[in-house]
Amino acid sequence: MNDSDITRDERFARGKQVLDSIDGEAGGRVIESLADIAPELGHQIVAWGFGDIYARPDLEPQQRQLVTLGMLTALGGCEPQLEVHIGASLNVGLTPRQIVEAFLHASVYCGFPRALNAVGVARRVFASRGLLPVA
Repeated sequence: MNDSDITRDERFARGKQVLDSIDGEAGGRVIESLADIAPELGHQIVAWGFGDIYARPDLEPQQRQLVTLGMLTALGGCEPQLEVHIGASLNVGLTPRQIVEAFLHASVYCGFPRALNAVGVARRVFASRGLLPVA
């Protein structure tokens, strides 16, 4: 069976399995928060974002999370999503030091203010998991 033979529900189920394995409850809460206003957005995040894209074989989950952290940092204004993905990064085995290093690296390309915002979000996530101090 190729991807064109997979039904909408099967794509969602595959994506939900990937999402749950990476984001745990946080990802599910994001999707649930869309049920009353934008359920199709929630479906596409799960089915396409996680079922089709995140599940691809050529990058490991840690590599995908580093890319995601860098992109969300560069975009700015994505602090709620950054919080979820910092948690996901920890879930897939990145260390707090590696996450902070990714933000330091991002500062060269997107500036100190965005890197500082990202580190502020990381501080909250690390504190909630008892992972401070990092250095």
